[in-house]
Amino acid sequence: MTIRDFLGSLSATRLPRNEARLLIAHVLHREQSWLIAHDDYEFTMSELEALSLLTDRRSAGEPVAYLLGEREFYGRAFRCSPAALIPRPETELLIDCALSLIPVGSAADTPLHVLDVGTGTGCIAITLALERPGITVTAVDISRDALALAEANAQLLQANVTVVHSNWFTALPLHAQFDLILSNPPYIVPGDAHLVQGDLRFEPAVALADAVDGLESYRQLALGAQRHLKSGGRLIVEHGYDQGASVPALLSSAGFEDVTTHRDLAGHPRVTAARKR
Repeated sequence: MTIRDFLGSLSATRLPRNEARLLIAHVLHREQSWLIAHDDYEFTMSELEALSLLTDRRSAGEPVAYLLGEREFYGRAFRCSPAALIPRPETELLIDCALSLIPVGSAADTPLHVLDVGTGTGCIAITLALERPGITVTAVDISRDALALAEANAQLLQANVTVVHSNWFTALPLHAQFDLILSNPPYIVPGDAHLVQGDLRFEPAVALADAVDGLESYRQLALGAQRHLKSGGRLIVEHGYDQGASVPALLSSAGFEDVTTHRDLAGHPRVTAARKR
């Protein structure tokens, strides 16, 4: 079977052609541009078996990022596994908001201190460390498997990030102070129908939903940030599209000032930033 034949057979399946090309490129260890120029390439038996296995797994709903073992985020490839959430384009808005607050070329003798809470793959912490080499970045997560993945990504991308196993802020020294705290925390309400649909079925539940009402993560973040942010420091969080009123209200009631919400490319409220008095 050729690449052309395989792509032509997709009409009998639910596999989108763009996803099929990703899987083919992965099996053949080629760029997608090569597939277009060589669509008469005939798969070997072992390649066809590997491709069939991947397409079956994808048809069963397994995320493409887990099948490929990576996902691009902010122009870089991050390793992915079921230990952590898959990096998503919406989270790049959180990066943009953070970078707007971090001067380019921060002085090495007075570096800004940044904390990423619930780091997962490490995509937030690592991206900031690479985009602003003058800062110091700490990343925490309750999952040791997620931390191992974040550490592997940091080594792969040569980013200087310190990883700490911690349930929220509990493992940090009481005197630890940061200029900026960021988080893309669990914010889906327990029992939400989306948790049993699509890619979410395969991602770690602890990173998706909190145990209360979808806002418990922000209560923990607000409490910890009041303790560990420097005076005037900023807290930036990602949240659900339907939490554009509740999260800012929660942060305001927790004593934060200059609470500002930013919208994603779809026009949904997605990221909220606030300043400690």
